[in-house]
Amino acid sequence: MDDRIIGNNRIAWFEIVVMVCFCAVFLCACGNYQPSGADRMQVGVAYYDQSDTFLSQMIECLKGQFEALETEELEVTVMIREAAGSQRVQDDQVKELIDAGCNVLCVNLVDRADPSEIIDLAREYNVPIIFFNREPVAEDMLQWERLYYVGADAEQSGIMQGELAAGAIQAGRQIDRNKDGKIQYVVLEGEPGHQDAIIRTESAVNTLKQKGVSLEKLSCGIANWNRAQAQNRMMQMISQHQNRIELVLANNDDMALGAIDAYKKLNVTESAIPAFFGIDGTDVGLKAVADGLMSATVYNDKEGQSAEIAKLAAALITGTGMEKIKFENQRYIYLPYKKVTGSNVKEYHKEEET
Repeated sequence: MDDRIIGNNRIAWFEIVVMVCFCAVFLCACGNYQPSGADRMQVGVAYYDQSDTFLSQMIECLKGQFEALETEELEVTVMIREAAGSQRVQDDQVKELIDAGCNVLCVNLVDRADPSEIIDLAREYNVPIIFFNREPVAEDMLQWERLYYVGADAEQSGIMQGELAAGAIQAGRQIDRNKDGKIQYVVLEGEPGHQDAIIRTESAVNTLKQKGVSLEKLSCGIANWNRAQAQNRMMQMISQHQNRIELVLANNDDMALGAIDAYKKLNVTESAIPAFFGIDGTDVGLKAVADGLMSATVYNDKEGQSAEIAKLAAALITGTGMEKIKFENQRYIYLPYKKVTGSNVKEYHKEEET
């Protein structure tokens, strides 16, 4: 046989083998599609303490929002870390999340005044951060252009709490039990020096005064947003002031409930129990309003905030949708609080079916 024919046949067989291999590789690649960075969201969520009732509920909302984003075109993975109140632990957890391949971070700071290590890590690996619920100081937000914040205005929550309390007092709900024309009150505050705690307290008290309510402050206790600590602080206040306390302003629902627990534990008669006002609208807080144990609370829109965080994270990763997000000062997203009383609590609190 002619050598040229043999050579041509060999070339033809070689070309066929190459084509078969190419098709096999192509088909395998199609069957095992691996999303690119632009269509794979690996979200790292770091939050300060699972004992915070509001935060725990918000984390559940956030998980649901991210799960809802997943489609055939967008793969979503969420990794969650809780720092148990330690900023050092949280710094290490953020490094771990970045090392695990997270391409966007959602961070609820332990210490809102100490985010620099987290920011430096994120900037080094070019991973954007969405801070939530605990707002960093303005100077820290300027450290890098890929830092954002989603939350609510602490002053608004304090104003609303003050308006709710003033409304109850002026409606003649027997809060001024000793009929001296003044309301003797105590405050249960979150962390010492925490901006939200300070602002909530100041704006609530100032609003009451602006509404014409005469006040006499009896005491203020730090309870670190915690129900058990609030119960202990309240028991100390009751021991010191007996039945003089007519109003309890708490920076969050858990502390308001802790104050209620203290009165229950001491078996104080109903006629000597003050009016309690909270903030956040947690499930247990809303139930207390529905049951008439707490006069009112201020609803912190965890569902709306979670939706905005997820939408922003998706826009940062996919590069689409940023133009639809309404920012304040190009970095901030604030959702409004809402007043909750016995008259509208059913709009927010859904009784579990039994």
